[in-house]
Amino acid sequence: MLSVFCRKLWFRDVSHPTNSPVSDIKGGVSMFLNTLTPKFYVALTGTSSLISGLILIFEWWYFRKYGTSFIEQVSVSHLRPLLGGVDNNSSNNSNSSNGDSDSNRQSVSECKVWRNPLNLFRGAEYNRYTWVTGREPLTYYDMNLSAQDHQTFFTCDSDHLRPADAIMQKAWRERNPQARISAAHEALEINECATAYILLAEEEATTIAEAEKLFKQALKAGDGCYRRSQQLQHHGSQYEAQHRRDTNVLVYIKRRLAMCARRLGRTREAVKMMRDLMKEFPLLSMFNIHENLLEALLELQAYADVQAVLAKYDDISLPKSATICYTAALLKARAVSDKFSPEAASRRGLSTAEMNAVEAIHRAVEFNPHVPKYLLEMKSLILPPEHILKRGDSEAIAYAFFHLAHWKRVEGALNLLHCTWEGTFRMIPYPLEKGHLFYPYPICTETADRELLPSFHEVSVYPKKELPFFILFTAGLCSFTAMLALLTHQFPELMGVFAKAMIDIFRSAEVRDWNCKSTFMRFEDELDFPPAPQSQHFQN
Repeated sequence: MLSVFCRKLWFRDVSHPTNSPVSDIKGGVSMFLNTLTPKFYVALTGTSSLISGLILIFEWWYFRKYGTSFIEQVSVSHLRPLLGGVDNNSSNNSNSSNGDSDSNRQSVSECKVWRNPLNLFRGAEYNRYTWVTGREPLTYYDMNLSAQDHQTFFTCDSDHLRPADAIMQKAWRERNPQARISAAHEALEINECATAYILLAEEEATTIAEAEKLFKQALKAGDGCYRRSQQLQHHGSQYEAQHRRDTNVLVYIKRRLAMCARRLGRTREAVKMMRDLMKEFPLLSMFNIHENLLEALLELQAYADVQAVLAKYDDISLPKSATICYTAALLKARAVSDKFSPEAASRRGLSTAEMNAVEAIHRAVEFNPHVPKYLLEMKSLILPPEHILKRGDSEAIAYAFFHLAHWKRVEGALNLLHCTWEGTFRMIPYPLEKGHLFYPYPICTETADRELLPSFHEVSVYPKKELPFFILFTAGLCSFTAMLALLTHQFPELMGVFAKAMIDIFRSAEVRDWNCKSTFMRFEDELDFPPAPQSQHFQN
């Protein structure tokens, strides 16, 4: 009885809202809303539009720079733990630890940064670009990686025993270019130091001819050190490390001399030097000299020799590169590109040779999807960095910078590439859970390329990221509130009537809901049905 009385008392207040404190508050609110002028609505919608517009601009800038939404990032990293959110992937980590570790190892290997085999000369080419344009073509991260490479290749633990090598060991760690150059000159005052000549050729020489002259002096000094350490390499670990260092120095000097000859137009001499170097040191594949050889052979249009080099290095067990994949595609496209016509191919179908060329292009595009935009001149080229990320935008720039001329030389090759390269993406599963001919495209390329490439270059991103939800939401909110502000400013009386009508509709709907609930509960209390009589059979 008490529960029924309380329920009737409560619904009596609901059915007569004028007798409750809540009704007084709502009456005051409705009176306040009725006294508002159109200027208030203009100010309200205008302020809302301005705030949402500022949020939209900030979200768009943050997305273009970091590739994610600021609001989503804050929500996931800060608000979700406070609300008790649990990562769905954490529960599966213990069950799939072996598979995750394999995929992580593959991801790390895919995102490894490599030394660019076709890197330019810092003094004769990169610095000249800075003098002309005032822009720095190399990032601090890229130059720091080069400093680490120099310390690895050109130093050893026994350098402190030789004064000139001890000076150069400190010089490779210097950040200031002038301090490095001064240290190299100081080392040369003591004796003929090969690594000192290397540093001067790379950073002080302002032309390729000056760099070649210094490299020749470095070759004379480095060859003598190499022969002496070769005789003593078996006398202990210290001599073995010194011989390994002298080998790296000699290979580096000969490779750069071949690149100087290639820059100065002596391409046949450069090809001979590269072939001799690969025969003399066949195990030093870390320098990727075969990519220098491929580029020089393409310049000579020695396509049979290019095919022979590809047959050796385009193997399933060897790491791939954009140079290998796109050079193989160029050779197959060369056989059919001069007679290829999209209209004729659509009528009669593709021949076997054309199909092989198209498949080679699809294979190359799947390995590095950024290259075609540079070859087709849909994006502007910049100077390639000293380090590249395979399958990334940095590798695409390094390849197109030297090989665009070779594609233009083959008649119809760029036309065939233009007609077929976008068909690759219909063959690759999306999202990129697995690849078609290669491993799935790594997700870390954008971050690494932004570190390797200068800030004035717009990094190519694959796959193209969709706009976050909050950018679309703020764009819609900004547009809607701006439209309301404009309409309220142009038609204040009409928008005032519309606003009051909307308020009245909401109020009447709320009162109607209260009346329906009170009526229903009143009928429920009045219609008290007796319990149904039970049959004799059921009682027994």
